[in-house]
Amino acid sequence: MNPREHFLAACALDVAVRKPGNVSAASPGHGMDAALFLDSAAAAQQGLFEPGARVGARIEVAVKATLAVAGCNTNLGIVLLCAPLAAAWERAGAGAGTAALHAALQQVLDQLDVDDARAAYRAIAAARPGGLGRADAQDVAAAPSVTLREAMALAADRDRIARQYARGYDDLFGTGLAALAARGRPGGPALADAATVQALYLAFLGRFPDAHIVRKYGLATAQAVTDEAAPWLARAERGEPVGDDPAFAAWDESLKARGLNPGTSADLTVASLFLAGTLGRLRPVTSP
Repeated sequence: MNPREHFLAACALDVAVRKPGNVSAASPGHGMDAALFLDSAAAAQQGLFEPGARVGARIEVAVKATLAVAGCNTNLGIVLLCAPLAAAWERAGAGAGTAALHAALQQVLDQLDVDDARAAYRAIAAARPGGLGRADAQDVAAAPSVTLREAMALAADRDRIARQYARGYDDLFGTGLAALAARGRPGGPALADAATVQALYLAFLGRFPDAHIVRKYGLATAQAVTDEAAPWLARAERGEPVGDDPAFAAWDESLKARGLNPGTSADLTVASLFLAGTLGRLRPVTSP
C-alpha cells in the first residue's frame, strides 16, 4: 500500500469502529453519518498527496474539496495533521523507518513559511470549526504574519493539533505509536481491528481533555469526559475488548445525547493509524 491508500484505510477504520461520541457506521451523530466521512476522505486525498505541494496548499486544496462534497467540516483536523505527514513521507521516500520519517517531518515543519500559514488560515476559516472563538494574536479571521509552525505554537497550549506542529508530533510518535505497539505481537505490527482502534482512541481521550470539547464547552466539561474515558482506557490497556461491553455503546449514545464530540481525539487516532500504516506497524484485518 502507498501512503494515499494508508490514509484512506485509516479514514475507513475511523468510522468502521465505534468510538464513543464520534460518528461511526453503527452510530450516526451530530447531524452526520459514516458515509459523509468516507466521501470526505476520498475528496481530500488528491490535495493531500499532490506531489511536491507545499503543506499549506495540501491543506487548502483538501479542505476545499471536502467542503464541495460534504458541505460541512468533517475532516479539518485530520487534514491539518496528515498534510505534514504526507509531505514528510514524500521527502523520506518509500520504506523509511520511524527515525527517518520523524526526521523528515521535522524538516517539513521547520520549513513551513508564511504562505503555508495563509493557505491554512483560509482553509480553517472556510471550514468554520465549532467553538473556534478568537485569539489575541494571529487570529484566523485575519491574514497571518508568521509561519504556520509559529502560528500553531501560539495555540499549542489549548489545541492538541496545534501542539503537534509546535512539538514535532510528539503525541503521535509517542502516545499513538506506543498504544499500537502494545496491541501488536513482540516485534510485529498491531492488527487493525476494532479493539486496536478503540484502545488507540482511548489512549488520547483517556489522557488529554479533548480540544474540540474544550473549545465548545470549556475545560471542565472536557476533563469530565476524559475522566469518563479513563476506566475504559485502563481496561483496554489490560487487553480487554471494551467494544464488546454494552455499556461502551451506551456511553457512546450518552455523549452524543449531550452534544459532546471528542473530535480532536478522533483526529489524532486517524493520523496515528495513517502514520503506523506507512511505517508497517499496522496489519490489515484481512492479512494472513
